[in-house]
Parts: sequence; C-alpha cells; structure tokens
Amino acid sequence: MAPDEPLARDLPHTHDGEECSIAAMTRPAPSEKKSAGPDPLSLVLDRGQALLLVIDVQKKLAQAMPPKAMSAVARNVSVLLRAAGKLGLPIVASEQYPKGLGPTLPALAKLLPHQPLEKLEFSAGNNQGLAKAVLGARRRQVIIAGLEAHVCVFQTARDLALAGFHVFIPEDAVLSRTPANLRAGLRLCEKAGALVSSTEAILFDLLGAAGTPEFRALAPLIR
Repeated sequence: MAPDEPLARDLPHTHDGEECSIAAMTRPAPSEKKSAGPDPLSLVLDRGQALLLVIDVQKKLAQAMPPKAMSAVARNVSVLLRAAGKLGLPIVASEQYPKGLGPTLPALAKLLPHQPLEKLEFSAGNNQGLAKAVLGARRRQVIIAGLEAHVCVFQTARDLALAGFHVFIPEDAVLSRTPANLRAGLRLCEKAGALVSSTEAILFDLLGAAGTPEFRALAPLIR
C-alpha cells in the first residue's frame, strides 16, 4: 500500500451521492482529561453520556432464533428500553429491510419513542439516517442490543468504536441463530473495543445507587 493510500475503513460510504458513514461525520470531542489509563467513559456508564441503540429485533429475524434464547433476549431488550426511558437516555432503533424481515416485535415497538429507521447496510454506522441520529444525540457512550451478534451488532459496534464512541454490549440482550455465531460475535465486539457486559450490570451501573426513585421504579424489572 502506498504511504498516502487511505485505509478501507477511512473511505466514506455514500447514499444518494452523500457521505453517510458515521466516520465521515462529526465525531464526539475526545475527553479533555489526560490520563495514562483508559478513558473512564469506556468503563463506567454515565446516564448523561449514554444512548441505547436497538438493532433489528424484527419478527421474521426473531423467528429464526432459538425460541427460548430469543424470549430471554426480547425480555432483556425490554428492560433496557424501559430503563432508558426512565433515566432519560436517547433511544435509536433500526430495522433491516423490513419488507423482507418484518417489523420490530410489537412488545418492543410500543416502548420506542420514535419509529425505527430502515437500513440495508449491516452496520448502522454506515446508514445515513442512523448515523445522524446517533451523532445528533451528542452522547459518547452507546449501549447496543439486538440481532444478530456476529453481523449487524458486531459491524455497528466496530464502526462506532472506530468513530470514537465507547460501546457497551449486554451479552444477554444480543443473539445469533447459532451459539457458535453468538460466541464469535461477542468475541469480535470485544476485539473491536466494546465492553461486553450484561443487562443487569448495565442497569445497576446507570442507577449508581439504591434508594432513589429511579431504583425503586426499575428494580422490579430484574427480580
């Protein structure tokens, strides 16, 4: 490769003649705190900095998943949506080719503040509307839940991490059609720089303390 030749990840995707990858748009400002250690925002969730991104939890795609595991994932995505709504986290949702894969599961769709944004790209970070929605929220942390772990979840996590976001993956709120692909997806997300966590760990991290009105409202979700 010639010294001045751009890397593939630096090349913007286009949509109707416009650059649409999240890396091609304005990135969050880096932390002003200088430290030899990791940025605290990569380890500690801050409800003032976090956003929930729900990826492709759609009817026909869900039907292709192991039923018991899909039921648990749908429940955990519901917990995350309810928590985000209560704690004031922006929520962005996507649907992959809904004409073929159907709409978002009704039980989850009713918890969304806005209609899911349609995409054909596997990575939500390479879709113009979704990239603008994430950047427009002006948050630096993104919690990603949904389907499938080794395809759309991983590619989105990778592209958001490359764009400077701190990514959190609740492993019990993502799924693939096979256990092997789920394991591969989680490994890939972690390799890309995401922090692999769980729904309950994320919820308690966002709450921070017991005894608050928010804790009393959300604690029943995980009992």
